[in-house]
Amino acid sequence: MRIEVSSGDVAASRFAISPLGETMAALRLFAGVQTAGPLLPWVRRHRDRYQALRRAQPGIAALRALYRPHGYSADFVQPPPDGVGLSFTDQLAVIRRTPLDRARDEIGRSLDGRPPPTGAAGRFLAADDVVDRFADAIDAAWRALIAPDWPRLRAILERDVIYRAGRLTTYGWSAALAGLDARLHWDPESGTITVAGFAAERHRLGGRGLLLVPTVFGALSLHLDPPWPYAIGYRARGVAGLFGPPDADRAADGLDRLIGPGRAAVLRALAVPATTSQLAVQLGAAVGTVGGQLAVLRDAGLVHRTRIGREVRYERSALGDALSDTLGDAFSAEP
Repeated sequence: MRIEVSSGDVAASRFAISPLGETMAALRLFAGVQTAGPLLPWVRRHRDRYQALRRAQPGIAALRALYRPHGYSADFVQPPPDGVGLSFTDQLAVIRRTPLDRARDEIGRSLDGRPPPTGAAGRFLAADDVVDRFADAIDAAWRALIAPDWPRLRAILERDVIYRAGRLTTYGWSAALAGLDARLHWDPESGTITVAGFAAERHRLGGRGLLLVPTVFGALSLHLDPPWPYAIGYRARGVAGLFGPPDADRAADGLDRLIGPGRAAVLRALAVPATTSQLAVQLGAAVGTVGGQLAVLRDAGLVHRTRIGREVRYERSALGDALSDTLGDAFSAEP
């Protein structure tokens, strides 16, 4: 896949957060179309909710039928955000406004070359009210799976946006794209983004720019079909530390044993700079508790702090990075 980017596209590009996108990515995680990895504790904790949701909402199975990991998947059930700061309700309204003929066209493209779904999923996809029924199913998934954890999820996504936007402002477009995904490569000479593992197509943005959308539950994704906004979804930094240790029964790693599990969790979470309150939300801990752990880590030279406006942001020092990378297990805070 090759995406041609002009100077106008660079100026028009921006970052955005998609609560709807997180909902859809979580459903794919439960359906087994991508590995859970460090998110396994969250999947285990919510599996009963997901099973109840699937029994109550036939649209959940129908959504699974539309997903193609390396081909076209219907966009109308997961439209990229067309602006910054959109709520889940805003994005759900975009789904409900989808014309039936467009929905049927996208469903047909998703199923092209595959046996059509039978049973309840087949009847669901053929219904005249398929758009509203999909919206109802996605709304139920949001309420059951994502909304209870949304403050914590939003904190990690906002931290990633701040980090990437800072690199864009300070170092330029190449630095902003660097590290999004190993399959993505930016060639400044030709003004082209090359994405390995996707269809051999060429797309031109035409001055509309790109939305760069971090995700907790998802993986690299491309949205390049009009009339939807052009977007690249990518795994946010610090996801592995979001819900604590990957397995409550696992043995403590070297970092846990050296500095204690609480301070180790804070140090892992600081793969991306954060404020005390952001860390408290992410780790589900009291602000005072996190503040005390940060003070110990700072005294030990493992983190340092910087004041930006009214905020005090903490980040790992070189020593903190080295300690986390050396003693942390496979579930380090990097994606």
